[in-house]
Amino acid sequence: MRFVTFLDSGAPRFGAVDGDDVVDINAVDPRIPPSLSAFLRGGGSLGDLKTFAESAKSAHRRPLAAIRYGLPVGDPGTVFCLGLNYLLHVKEGTSPVPDHPTIFMRGPNSLVAHDSAIIRPKASDKLDYEAELALVIGKRARHLTIQNAHDCVAGYSCFNDGSLRDYQRRTTQWTLGKNFDRTGGFGPFLVTPDELPEGANGLKIESRLNGETMQSDTTANMMFPVAVTLAALSEAITLEPGDVVVMGTPSGVGYARTPPVFMKAGDVCEIEIEGVGVLSNPVEDEA
Repeated sequence: MRFVTFLDSGAPRFGAVDGDDVVDINAVDPRIPPSLSAFLRGGGSLGDLKTFAESAKSAHRRPLAAIRYGLPVGDPGTVFCLGLNYLLHVKEGTSPVPDHPTIFMRGPNSLVAHDSAIIRPKASDKLDYEAELALVIGKRARHLTIQNAHDCVAGYSCFNDGSLRDYQRRTTQWTLGKNFDRTGGFGPFLVTPDELPEGANGLKIESRLNGETMQSDTTANMMFPVAVTLAALSEAITLEPGDVVVMGTPSGVGYARTPPVFMKAGDVCEIEIEGVGVLSNPVEDEA
């Protein structure tokens, strides 16, 4: 199934997508928290909600086309990100090919929902796009193995790891360039694993800037697939429900082009992942 967070009078609601409708899960059962992450942290399973969508009355439905999207995980825990996970992208830069997943983190203020604006900050005009697969952790996990790592995944989504390249390269740590406010697009849906190949492997992934394809690859080319990444993370860190893991970008990013291509006000950037959805964000300058 597909799940979505939407805003109603500014307040978040949690829904299941059913055709052209969204079933308001909170209206069906007010005991369910209006936050996907809170639901997961309370021990809920998305699979248990299938019957809600199937049995919902018309009063519990609203048109999908009319909703205002929120982040799939409105109050995420830790957001882990991978760099250098596609070989051709590694070769676009000067970094050596890594032997282990390259991990950095994003803060919640850097995230922006589907259809909302990515903000190009006053400090830099080098705002780059990065098409990425994201996953949300569904249950607490530590010391995962390759064999059981997929069991902790609640679902998959699309991500645009918007990066200020000049700030990213000021130090060997990428945190500042990856955490400007409202630069990371996330959404629109959370798609449960049963709708996708195991580990979301072999899915076409693309970015488009103003309709022009900039990146096009397949998740089969990730050097560190989902299970490998989760096992590596959980060697050190307890993964919690509502945590997000963003799986790195393929080649074709803006800084590696001749001349470089960066996002600017008036642009629209789309990230499409086969079977997961299309994340779309306009770009605006910081006020």
